[in-house]
Amino acid sequence: MARTQAADYDERRDAIVAKAAELYARFGFLGCSISDLAHACGVSKSLLYHYFSSKEDILFEIMDGHVRALAAAAAKTEAEADAAKRLRALTRGFMALYVDAAAAHKVLVNDLDKLPPKRRASVVAAERALIETVDGLIKRLSRKLAARAQERRMATMMYFGMINWTHTWFDPGGPIKGQAFADQVVDTFLEGLPA
Repeated sequence: MARTQAADYDERRDAIVAKAAELYARFGFLGCSISDLAHACGVSKSLLYHYFSSKEDILFEIMDGHVRALAAAAAKTEAEADAAKRLRALTRGFMALYVDAAAAHKVLVNDLDKLPPKRRASVVAAERALIETVDGLIKRLSRKLAARAQERRMATMMYFGMINWTHTWFDPGGPIKGQAFADQVVDTFLEGLPA
């Protein structure tokens, strides 16, 4: 007879993923063993294997969950017809996730190459979809860049460069909050630095 799932199965699984994200972000994927994760979660290794068949499965769950959350944030902005307003809403959504899921974002940035090729391709495809969303907005915002795909792609990657590394320096408890920083990014991106 098949083993039934506990009523709190999903919550326990999510807790393991969250703790793994913290540990992988702090020590790197290769610097954290299943034993380390089990100890940090206060469970046995065999219980971890009840939820995930491998350490790589947990890594994929962290990354896939993070890019799916970013995609959902992007989807919430689709109804906004004004490209500048949508870019602002998109940036606010991204920054909210970067602040709330800094560990998952750090794991995504630092350990993507640790995934097996097929799973890595899945995560990269989701990232590329986000890049295409921003590229499309820049195309609408700049007549000059609309006709210059390579320059537009550089602008798109510059936009992501402004926000993707905030996990290394941004302090959510500091005087500037994530949403204010998101607005500053969009203002600087669209209008340049104030005189």
